[in-house]
Amino acid sequence: MVKIIFFGTPEIAVPFLKECLEKHTVVGVITQPDKPSSRHYKIHSPEVKIEAVKNEVDVFQPEKFNDELIEEIKALKPDVGIVVSYGKLIPKRVFDLPAFGCFNIHFSLLPKYRGAAPVQWVLINGEKTTGVTSFWIEETLDSGPILVQKTVQIESDDEATSLFNKLIPVGIEVMNETLDLLKNGKVPGTPQKGMPSLAPSLEKEDGKINWAKSANEILNLIRGTYPWPGAYTLGSDGKMANKRLKIIKARLIPSPVKEKNGVVVELKKNEGFLVGCGEGALLITEVQPENKNPMSAWAFIQGGYVGLGSKFS
Repeated sequence: MVKIIFFGTPEIAVPFLKECLEKHTVVGVITQPDKPSSRHYKIHSPEVKIEAVKNEVDVFQPEKFNDELIEEIKALKPDVGIVVSYGKLIPKRVFDLPAFGCFNIHFSLLPKYRGAAPVQWVLINGEKTTGVTSFWIEETLDSGPILVQKTVQIESDDEATSLFNKLIPVGIEVMNETLDLLKNGKVPGTPQKGMPSLAPSLEKEDGKINWAKSANEILNLIRGTYPWPGAYTLGSDGKMANKRLKIIKARLIPSPVKEKNGVVVELKKNEGFLVGCGEGALLITEVQPENKNPMSAWAFIQGGYVGLGSKFS
């Protein structure tokens, strides 16, 4: 069995940790510090920490990697480090500690979409394929030699949550295949080839809809920013004037509409409302008004929030 030091923080990393616990020896888990939650400011532990504690694995939550912690990790004598959505850059003197070094599981086909939000950006950019890559960690971001890489098809109805659900089991396969390679000795990996692209963390403003863009581009934004930060627009009139509206679900509708960007051009009974875009139109089917729960677009219409001719800025 391989002795693993596991680096990870959010829920998406938990299935990988469980797989390591089941098949190997996890000598320690490194995760981010506990933080206040958005509601009531209660301290919240990372999901990876919760799983590690449940399995009686030592947990380290450094703000910074000091000499004392580095000596503690070294004393564990890990064979390899596995990094899955840890959320911080790991210094060289830490990722060099395991006998084989550390490899990262990254949710894209590197060198495309290096960074913290590859799943979201492949959807926003309308890609048809993505994948999972394992690679040796180096000092520069997501640039190390590739060990294993697998491709995943993106369906037209995928959004960030459903795509993550596809990528996780493939990522576990990639991790297991990488560990199998390491059992036969240190693997140098293959240098990354091709032009890199970046996938930086999303900010709230990244979800703002520009209705002058094509309906397809806006739909991709909705898919890629769900559930966070969410694609949103501002009302320009009526009950929605200057209020934020999140668009949760929509679909493309062939439309000859021109020069009516952001204008409600049709109401469809029991379905929603059609909004003109720079090219084509979007049928909005599910929304979340500011400070309210998600609702169907038809209920939103029935509540008098939007009507024919309403405009979004």
